Amino acid sequence: MSAPAFPGAVPELFRGLFDDAAVFPPGNLPVAEAVPAHRAHREAWYAESVGPLLCGAGRLGELTAAASDRAAGGPAGAGVLRVGLVLPGGSAELGPALDATAPFEPAGVELAGVELATRDAAEAVAELDRLLPPHVPAAVELPRELLRGDALDAALDVLVDSPYRAKFRTGGLAAEAFPDEDELAAFLTGCAQRGLPYKCTAGLHNAVRHTDRETGFEHHGFLNVLLAAQETERAAAAAVLAERDGEVLAKAVRSLSDRQVTVIRNSFTAFGTCSIAEPLADLAALGLLPPPDRLPQEDR
Repeated sequence: MSAPAFPGAVPELFRGLFDDAAVFPPGNLPVAEAVPAHRAHREAWYAESVGPLLCGAGRLGELTAAASDRAAGGPAGAGVLRVGLVLPGGSAELGPALDATAPFEPAGVELAGVELATRDAAEAVAELDRLLPPHVPAAVELPRELLRGDALDAALDVLVDSPYRAKFRTGGLAAEAFPDEDELAAFLTGCAQRGLPYKCTAGLHNAVRHTDRETGFEHHGFLNVLLAAQETERAAAAAVLAERDGEVLAKAVRSLSDRQVTVIRNSFTAFGTCSIAEPLADLAALGLLPPPDRLPQEDR
């Protein structure tokens, strides 16, 4: 196993890749613990790999209180807490949730993005256009059952004419929540063909495709998705998603050109993970980041 190409730093391929979903299942970290844990990640050497702390609308009060406590009594350098707002309840949630962010600025919190789940992409785009501050990015997630065949093309066509990313669910708490390689490849290549950026969520916190020993669920690997993000042909993307040899994937990552890295990250912008430690540890084990003694302890 070779040494990391960029010892002591986060390679461009992984910068901002891991959105902190610690408060969501299966991590379920209490908000009062998730806020200081996130700040610790943001102050660590690997901070460039960590995106915003994700939070649902129903927990914004807890989050603001936790951030205010740190801002008032915490150590210097606490900094602004960047938060991504996750709205699974559709467009009707957007207005009230944005209103609930009013205490953010006094508490030292910044709204870093919105993730809106919906059954109607056009309606979601219209509501985001109407209500979202222009400097705040957003991602639109449609249920997987609505993203089959022509319906997938139609939904992506709506989003490609908007300023918003797509969002795709790659796992969950049941086997059927995990798309197979062909289904995920259809989404990835549909976005690649349109130049449409996207993020993923759930079940993706390990680097390499594998079968979970406890549940038997088939998990996609985030390295697989990164490498598949540059493919425009469905069969080619599915083949990359099916690869289970970490050394094969690591070798492919090391061979990427700067241009390929740019293409990949312009497409696959981030994914939500309830653990920041696990993906970093996987990359270290593959020689793509510094060794484990420089990585965080498990944060769940």
